[in-house]
Formats: sequence, structure tokens, C-alpha cells
Amino acid sequence: MFRTISRESSQRGITGLETAIILIAFVVVASVFAFTVLSTGIFASEKSKETIFAGIQETKSSLEPRGSVVAYKADRGGTDTIYKVSFIVSSAVNGEPVDLTPPYTSDGSGTDPDISSGAEYKAVVSYSDQNQFMSDVPWSIDWLGNDNSDNLLEDGEKAEISVWLLVRDTTELITSSSATSFWTVDTNGASGILSTGTILDKNDKFSLTLSPPDGATLNIERTLPSRLDAIMDLK
Repeated sequence: MFRTISRESSQRGITGLETAIILIAFVVVASVFAFTVLSTGIFASEKSKETIFAGIQETKSSLEPRGSVVAYKADRGGTDTIYKVSFIVSSAVNGEPVDLTPPYTSDGSGTDPDISSGAEYKAVVSYSDQNQFMSDVPWSIDWLGNDNSDNLLEDGEKAEISVWLLVRDTTELITSSSATSFWTVDTNGASGILSTGTILDKNDKFSLTLSPPDGATLNIERTLPSRLDAIMDLK
């Protein structure tokens, strides 16, 4: 006799325990994946926030010009040129205080500007024209209006920056337009236009860049007129 084996009795299936294990594995993998995605998103978000805050800080610490740029004529051996350029700055958008400790002072005497011995200045002024570039030129500061007698430019304060391209002649007073000596490199490493350089002439274009210790730089570009007067408002 032949024994018939039922097809239904030969079929195999999975138990409830195996099903549970598979489902748990899927849940664990999904959880790990979700955690990785969330962690990456949070990390990227934190980095973006730091970048935004850094950008805001840079903006808060920047300077902005106030008023005109004024150039002062010098008569160097019968040749008209510029020995000093002045401009006014203030803190932009109620930003953080800017350290404007000057490397030089001026008192209206013929020896201006005078180096501030031991001054740790952090803001640097550079100069360039079509013939030369100077990364660190002498500058002094005068505070206008109300100030708290420190070297920090704060909200509501204004400072006049005077950039010295030539030294004023030691035999002349501030009332004279004469500046007959070229600048020499000082102990700070700064210098104006040296004897090997090229002095400014009529219709020349020049650029000044004030770089504070923090924040954006302030760039000023001007072109001299076709006639050099004693004092010129370079609008």
C-alpha cells in the first residue's frame, strides 16, 4: 500500500517569534538611521548658527565714514603735493567698541606727527596708488564731540583719523602748508612716502584702508582735483 503525504503537512512557515525578531531589527535599523540624520541636521544647524553669529559680530564691529575726506597740500621744494589726509569715522549700527589706539600723536607743532613710544596699536591704515603700496602708514586721532577719554570708538562717538603721507617740515608750524621731509621707517615698522617713493600729484587717485582689530575694513578711494589748494574737500 502506498501512503499519501498531505501537501499541507509538508509546508513550512515562520513563527511569531521570528516575525517579532525581524520587525525589531527593522525598527532598530530605522532608529539608528533616524538618529544619524537628526544628528547630522543638528550639527549642520549649529555650524550655520555659528557662522551667522560670526557674521553678525563682524558687522557689529565695523566702521562707517562720517562727513568728508579732507586733503592738505604741502609745498615740497616748489612742487605741490599732499602730506596729510583726514576723515571721520563712527561705529556702524550701534556695534561693539573698536580699539583705535593711535601709533602717533599730533600737537600742532612742526614736528608732527610724533610717534607714541610703546603704543600697542591694533588698527592699521594702509595706502596705495598707481605707483606704490604701503601696508602700514602713520596715523593719529582726534576725538570730536563727546567722548569718554579712552581709545575705544563707542556708540555715539566720532573720531577724526589723520593719515600722514609726509612729515611736516620741522621749521614750519601747522598754519603752514609746507611739508618738505619724506617719512622714514620708524620703530613700529610704519612709514609714509619714502624718498624712493612717488609723491601725489594733481588728478592722482589713491586709496586708504582702515583695518580695525575686529570687523570689516573701511576703504576710502579719492581722486585729487586738477588744482591743489591748501585744504581740499574730496567729496
